[in-house]
This record gives sequence, structure tokens and C-alpha cells, in this order.
Amino acid sequence: MAPSPTIQAIIDTSAGSIGGTACVLSGQPFDTTKVKMQTFPKLYRGFFHCFMSTYREGGLRGFYKGTTPAIVASISENAVLFLSYGLCQDVVRYVSKTDKGAKLSDIQKASAGSLASIFSAMVTCPTELVKCQLQAMHEMEASGKIVTGQRSTPWTVMKTVLKTSGPLGFYQGLTSTIVREMPGYFCFFGAYELCRSKFAKHMGTDKDSIGVLPLMFSGGFGGACLWLVVYPIDCTKSRIQVHALTGRQAGFIKTLTGIIRTEGLTALYSGLTPTMIRTFPANGALFLAYELSRKFMMEAAGA
Repeated sequence: MAPSPTIQAIIDTSAGSIGGTACVLSGQPFDTTKVKMQTFPKLYRGFFHCFMSTYREGGLRGFYKGTTPAIVASISENAVLFLSYGLCQDVVRYVSKTDKGAKLSDIQKASAGSLASIFSAMVTCPTELVKCQLQAMHEMEASGKIVTGQRSTPWTVMKTVLKTSGPLGFYQGLTSTIVREMPGYFCFFGAYELCRSKFAKHMGTDKDSIGVLPLMFSGGFGGACLWLVVYPIDCTKSRIQVHALTGRQAGFIKTLTGIIRTEGLTALYSGLTPTMIRTFPANGALFLAYELSRKFMMEAAGA
């Protein structure tokens, strides 16, 4: 017996929140390295140099600057994403005239994920802006672009944004976030579902019974496909959000063309190495936590 729409929404939201927390805790050090390399590509010679510099400057705690907004961002994003993902599957069923009880194809699920990303972007943008600014605060101060004179915390960054740009300042980078999310999550959910289907076919079972390691690999594969497709867009978004510390920034197109004109195409791929290293454990943990917690709650609800 399927749970009521309200119970199903609660289950999807809760499972997404649990998955989001697991994703951040397992991948935050690599995410911090990525943001530093994206926003200051000429400051670091590569991943290892940036990683060791961060460790020398702040020890292990240096890698976890921005963790609080990152967890808030991930919980908010994945709660809304997976809630919307379930609802958008109904939209895809309606548009494609698929029976309500019938399973969607991998492409249909990818389309639902892409549509759901529009809603998650609205909660992702403000929290990612705070996270990125905290992660790159040391470099901004060292380069003389800003002078804070105080210890940076999520609250001090939020107050600065409100003071300099008002409430809409938290949505600097929204266009690039949406441009990143829609194709990214099409690849994310599409590759995840396709990979699970291949494992299920090879093992002679259904997608829900492939086991922990294939499930985690499928999540990591989905994450890798997402980042390979959207990385230049994410790099542009990080630039806009971090340099918003100095005031309102140019839009997505101007920032993107400015990076290409002054630094070359390779600058758009700064930080790709830690991102690809991070994606398998982080997204593997996300989908493992999501699927297991969702299965547990569905069984508890009698579904």
C-alpha cells in the first residue's frame, strides 16, 4: 500500500536531508580546495599545493570553513531536490501520458531531476554564496581585496551581504546556479539510474537490490557526469559569489567571457581534480544515505 501524498513528501524530504548531510561531511575538504582553486587559479600550482597550503594555514579546521552553511545548503538543497524530484516524476508521467503505477524510464527520471533542480536552486544559491565566501576569505584578505579585521563566521558574512547588497545580495550567482543545475541534474539522475540499471541487469536482480557498493558507485558515477558537464558554469558561479565580497558583480555572461578573455579556457577548469576525487565518496554517501533511509521510512509507513 502506497503512503499518502503527505507522508510520501515527508519521507522524500527527510531522506534527502539525511543524504545531504552525509554528502557534505564526506566531501567538504575537497570542496574547500575546489573553491579556492576556482577563485584564485594563479595562487596555487595545483591540487596538492592548494591542499597542503590550506592545511598549513588552518590545520584540519581550515578544510571545514564554511561547513555550517554547507550543511544547511546541502540539507536544504537535497530536501527540496528530492521532494521536487518525486513531484516532478508525476509531471513527467502526465506530460508523457505514462500510467501512474508504471515505472519511469531512466531518461524520464533524468528529466524529472532536471526540472526539480530549478526549485532546489532557489535555496542553494544563498547558502552557497555564504559557504564560498567563507572558504575563500583568507585569499581575499591576503590579496588585499577586502579588509575585515575580525574573525569570519557565517553570521558576519551574512551581515556583510545584507549591509552591502541587501536581501537580494544573497542571490548573486542565481542565474549561473540555475544554468548549472538543470543540465547537471539531468546528467546526475540519468547517469545514476542508468548505472543502477546496468548493475541490476548484470546481477539478475532489480535496481533496489544491487547492494551497497554498486549503489555507492552509481551515485559517484552520477556525480562525476554532473561535474564534467557543468564545471565551467560552477567555476563562474564561484567567482561571482566570492568576489561579491567587494561589491555587486557582473552577470554570468560577462563574468564567463571575462575569465576566458583574461585567463584562458583552462581557468574554468581550476579545481577539477579535487572535485572529481570528492565526487565518488560524497555522492556515493549521498545516495546510500538517501536510499537506505528512504527504504526504512517507507517500510515503517507500511509501503
